[in-house]
Parts: sequence; structure tokens; C-alpha cells
Amino acid sequence: MLGTAAAVSSRLIAAAMPPSCLACGMPVADEGGLCAGCWGRLRLIERPFCDKLSIPFSYDLGAGALSAEAIANPPPFDRMRAVALYDGVARELVHALKYGDHLEIAQWMAGWMHRAGAEIIADADLIVPVPLFRRRLWSRRFNQAAALVAAIAKRAGKPYALSAVTRIRRTENQVGLTRKARQANVRGAFRVDEAHRPQIAGRRVLIVDDVATTGATLGAVTRSLGRAGAAGVDALVFARVAHEAI
Repeated sequence: MLGTAAAVSSRLIAAAMPPSCLACGMPVADEGGLCAGCWGRLRLIERPFCDKLSIPFSYDLGAGALSAEAIANPPPFDRMRAVALYDGVARELVHALKYGDHLEIAQWMAGWMHRAGAEIIADADLIVPVPLFRRRLWSRRFNQAAALVAAIAKRAGKPYALSAVTRIRRTENQVGLTRKARQANVRGAFRVDEAHRPQIAGRRVLIVDDVATTGATLGAVTRSLGRAGAAGVDALVFARVAHEAI
């Protein structure tokens, strides 16, 4: 009886509150979708793109092609994958999750990330989030990267560890900093706890975050995993800051 009542209640709520666009709130046909206008403004990253940094190419350079940025500033992680460029709708979705307390958006973003990162998720032995410093976590109440990890891992049937990596010191906001300043800001800011080292050693780890700009934060987390003995590290984000296509 309780199950039947709950199902009826859910249908009544769904009828009273029809599905809306995740970005703008306009009515849509299905839950977790975007309206036609917002979908048209979402700049998806599709092949061809840089195999290391997911920077889009304007034409196909062949399998395993690298961007000028990946060659000039090779990241410590092996591969990064991203759903979209960080502007317009992608930025609105990230801000709604991170700052608007719309935690329910995480499961839909995770679905797109699961598709965009299928190859690196398949190779992963463990999935971990980029951690927040404890004071920021207290003020924000949740870590958006951890929410994405839990949803992605559930879809993929992969093990995950939300507290394997910790942020051991407070870092400044990366917005507006140069590449070198970003790297200096996060250098030595992360550590793998002793209790989690057996989970990391000899395994391929996937780091998840919402946005990548220069990759400095992902690089710092990668180095902490390397010191703990990770066999390899990949990164998956919802959006990456746009760079000029080649």
C-alpha cells in the first residue's frame, strides 16, 4: 500500500510540475533535457580533438593527434575528456550545480560525462573527485565533483573513493590567475591519505571535476596520486575552457 501511494504521489507531482529545461527552466518533453534553444547553444566537444586535452580541432589530424598546448605544456595525466566548452549553457549548468544548490543536475551532467568519457571510464580501476578544502566544503555543504563521481560510478559500475585525495591547504580562487600562478597556487595542495594508498597503488585512477581551465588543479591531483603509486591517471570534466581550434 505504501509503495502504491508513493507511486501515485510521484505521478501527481510530475503532473503538477512538468519537466523543464535544465538551463533556462522552459518546458521540455522529457526530464533531464534541454530546450531547443539551449541545446543549440551547448558547444559539445566531438572528434576530432586533442587526444590529451580534448581541445577541438577544426579538421582531422589523425589518431592520437596532440594540440600545440599539449605539446608545449604536457599535462601529468594521460588523457582528459570533456563534454562541452565552458561557455553559454555549459557555464549555466555548472553554476546551477555549484552555486545554485541544484544538486539534482549532477545526475544529468554525469550522464553526458559518462558518454563523453566512455573510453577512459572503461580503463579506470577507481574514480575519485577533486576535493574541496574543508572550510569551503562546510560553506558550500557539498562537493559538486563528488556528486558527479557518485553518479558516474553508479552508471559505469565502477568503484569510487570520495575521500581518497584530500586538499591539505586552502588555495586561492584560480579565476584570473596566469598558468604559472595557477600551478603555484595548487602545488602541494593535495595528498592521498595513508588509509587509501592500497586502493591507489598499481591502479589506474580517473579524476573527476566539473570544469578544467589550464588543467593545473587536475595536474596537482594527478601528482598526488602518482606519489601514492597510481599506475596511470586520466581526467574527466563536464566542461573545459575554450581554446582556439587548430
